[in-house]
Amino acid sequence: MEKKALIVSSFAGYADDIGRFLWCLEDVRTKLLTELTGISQASLDRRLGERQSIGSLLYHIALIEADWLYVDLLGTEWDPEISSLFPVDNKTEDQLSHFEGESLEQHMYRLAKVREQLLSHFRSMDLNQWRKPRVLENYEVTPEWVVYHLIEHESNHRGQIFQSLRELRIES
Repeated sequence: MEKKALIVSSFAGYADDIGRFLWCLEDVRTKLLTELTGISQASLDRRLGERQSIGSLLYHIALIEADWLYVDLLGTEWDPEISSLFPVDNKTEDQLSHFEGESLEQHMYRLAKVREQLLSHFRSMDLNQWRKPRVLENYEVTPEWVVYHLIEHESNHRGQIFQSLRELRIES
């Protein structure tokens, strides 16, 4: 049996601490996408009880990542190309809207395009900028905290998706 190396690396081209956070963010995404390989359209769109469908959660993960990037970090309007990837509002009151009918490839494309924008933003950032709070109306937030939160957010939803996948596989 080959020995595993359980090591956090740093992405090349980024300040070391920033690259480590981004490596963690990407690790969460890689494991999510790997687990989704081969999922059927019916499984992607199916709601199990009151829970959200896997497709709804994938849409939500990308939407929240884009929102943190444009609203909280950049303080700008969304890039029109990114904005066009989100045809519906994903939240009504305290619940996610059901989103269906898009293939896994479409979801993966949306997730990749948003992540591409996020990663490109951090490429030229130094540690002072990484830890400098953005002063917004209701709170102050650093880029470092935003990436931490995105890791936490996607990990939580990944757990929900994995639970749904287990239940869908038991049913088949």
